[in-house]
This record gives sequence, C-alpha cells and structure tokens, in this order.
Amino acid sequence: MINGNVSHWWTSLGMPEARPSLDGDLDVDVAIVGGGYTGLWTAYYLKLARPQWRIAILEARFCGFGASGRNGGWLTNSVTGGLKQYVRTHGRDAAQRFQLEMNDTIDEVIRVAHAEGIDADIVKGGNLQVAYTPAQVRRLQASVTAERSWRGTDLTVLSAAESRARINVAGTLAGVCHPHAARIHPAKLAAGLAKAVAGLGVEIYESTPVLEIRPREAITATGTVRADAIVRATEGFTAGIKGLRREWLPMNSSMIVTEQLTPAQWESIGWEGREVLGDFAHVYMYAQRTADDRIAFGGRGVPYRWNSQTDDDGQTQPVTERTLRTLLTRFFPALEDVATQHLWSGTLGVPRDWSATVDFDAVSGIGHAGGYVGTGVTATNLAGRTLRDLILGEHTELVELPWVGHSVRKWEPEPLRWLATRVIYGAYGTADRIEYRGKRTTSGLATVADIVSGRIHQH
Repeated sequence: MINGNVSHWWTSLGMPEARPSLDGDLDVDVAIVGGGYTGLWTAYYLKLARPQWRIAILEARFCGFGASGRNGGWLTNSVTGGLKQYVRTHGRDAAQRFQLEMNDTIDEVIRVAHAEGIDADIVKGGNLQVAYTPAQVRRLQASVTAERSWRGTDLTVLSAAESRARINVAGTLAGVCHPHAARIHPAKLAAGLAKAVAGLGVEIYESTPVLEIRPREAITATGTVRADAIVRATEGFTAGIKGLRREWLPMNSSMIVTEQLTPAQWESIGWEGREVLGDFAHVYMYAQRTADDRIAFGGRGVPYRWNSQTDDDGQTQPVTERTLRTLLTRFFPALEDVATQHLWSGTLGVPRDWSATVDFDAVSGIGHAGGYVGTGVTATNLAGRTLRDLILGEHTELVELPWVGHSVRKWEPEPLRWLATRVIYGAYGTADRIEYRGKRTTSGLATVADIVSGRIHQH
C-alpha cells in the first residue's frame, strides 16, 4: 500500500512536470497566491476578461498539490455552512439565489472542461446519501423537510430497497438523492486547468512559497511580487502565511482507494449510475466509483495537527487506513479481502463558523476566497468568477451573493484549538458508535460538539 505520494489521483495521473520558480522581483497586474482550484479559476476568468493583463500565480509546490488534487472528487451543489445562516443575515431571496447559482456552477465546470479539452472523468450521476441507523433516518427526514423548502435542492427520498438498488450499502434503512452532483478525477481537473491558464498567457511560478501578503505585495524568499490586486487562494495552507495562523483551521481529511474490483463484485454492489456517495453520520464519509473501477473512500482520520501544522506529501497515520477500511467493509461486507492500494490525507480550510467566504478590498488591493470545509470543488469555480467581478469593479449578481464579504472571528490560540478539535471529533465519533448500537435519536454528544465547533447554525 502506498501512504502519501500526494494522492492516488496524482499517482495515477503522474506527477506534473515542474514549472520554474520565481527568481527576483516581479511587477504584474494581478498576483494570485496559491495554484489550487481557487487560484486557477480566478486566473482563468480574469485572463479571459482582460487578456492584456499580466497575471501571475505563485504556488508553494505545484498546481493542484493541496486539497484540489487530493479531494473526494465531488462536484456538488452544497452551500458550505448551509443556507439557513444567510436567511438571518441577507434574507431568504439572497440565500435562494446562492443555491441556484451553485447548481448552475456544476454545469459551468463541466462546460469549461469540455471547452478546454480537459478529460477529468466527469460523470453527472447525482448524489446518494444513505442512512443506516434509526438516528440517521431521523436526520435524513429532518434534512429533507428543511431542504425541500428551497428551489433547486430537488431531493428524492428512497426506501431501503430503492436506495440499495442504486448502491447496495449494507444495512441501509433509507436514502435520499439529488441530481446536482458529478464525479470527477480531481488531479486531472487541476492539471487541465493549469494547462489552460498557462495557454492563455498566465505566468505560473511553482516551488515559490509566499511568506507574507501586504497591500499590493506578495513576499517570497526569492523576490517581491507587486500587483494592483493580490488574491489569497491558499485554503488549508493559509496558516503558514505571516499573521494568518488563526484565520482558518487546517483540518485533515483522509482517503483510501481500493484495488480494481471485478465485474462480479460490481454486480453485487451496483453503483452503475456513478453517483457520489455519502451518509448521515456525524463523522461523515464520502466515496465515488472511479473511472477505472475502484472505490475511493474518504472520511476523517486525525483531523488536526498541533499548532496548525500541515503535511508535506499526504502521508497519514496507519490507524486512519484501519478506520476507513472498517467503514468501507461495513458498507460493503463482500469487500473484506479487497486490498487497499493507497492512503493519503489532504488539508481543508475551516473558518470558525464553518462557512466559506469570498472578498476583495479595493483599498488594500487584497482579495481572498476559501474556507470551503470540503465542499470546494464547485465553490472554487463560483469564487473565481466572483473574484473576477470584484477585482474588475463590476456590479453583477455574483458580487451580491451572501458569502461575499462574510467575516468571522479567528480561531482560539493553542492549546485551545488542539483540545477543542480532539473533544469535537471524539464526541462525534462516540455519538456515531452509540447510534450504531441502537440509539434511535441523535446523541446529545453530537449536539454539544456542534455548539463547540461553531456548526450549530447548520442544523
């Protein structure tokens, strides 16, 4: 089994050829810090809108090295943090527009991939979420009631038999599905976007970590980049920039991928629609059937490293593989003897209220987007288009969406952060175990964890 090597996605695709690093000072119109989806989409749309502008991406390792090349491959319509919070701050109509815009963004990603010749194994098969405990069924029912009050959620409730006819998850009691989701190969999308923006004339400097962001300046060890606009697109690696250690919590999420399954194994599982698969546990999982007939299966491993540390190459603790294997075989008992071929982790950016944001300050020339908490494959595209409009000073419907300008207090200093995340995920895990043993309602431990984590507004 491979542990690390960035991800299965990059290992299967092959590591990209290294691009040059920055060597000396640079003057450009726009400097983008971070070569993941947010940075690449922002560069793409800005360069199309202003082909004469000089735009540079500054990436610490290589484009797609972070969460963009390690995620579960869910291109889905989830609004990070939920719509309910925006009703209180911006009104119901604004929240509704956000949901519909996220739906449209899925098709926008697919459109651009087709237009740019990016083969990212995209199949728009929808999303299936299963409930396999009575408490999960109650949460499914409550979620459906809440979600059906919005246009564009388009949920269909499935019986146990109907759900298992799609994907045969053992013990399924009920399911819910919606059509606004697609499976992708994350690294293929990142590599394709990087090639597309480079082809448009965007300068990409890799192996160029940015140490500090100042008004209209990005400071690296090998030169200062001056620009009218600086975009921070560093997501889970934001804590490594001077002055931003407590801005977003770098949360780890982990994945395994199996060996290729046989036709007989797939016949017993189903999954012919290539839906992305999730559940209603507190420590949730996420999975997909890959284009080469493996199961990529993810969830939380060790969620947080002391003092906001991030890994170098995706290597993670062996106990994480055992945890994910146990859940995989709980879902699909017939796969007990199927080998795990790869284990890796990625880092997410988590704001204190678990809600994403996009913003640009015309006075300082500094913009940023992120805090997607694992739902960024779609949101990054919307963020890139929104940053384009904000930087251009254009008053569009995108700049009026309720996540624009959203701000939240910083995370607590250590050791409180470390202790809090240990308590939060310990409580969620215990709650899941209690519910799996038969508790018919949501464990109070999960409610306490929601309050401590700042996620209570989502429920």
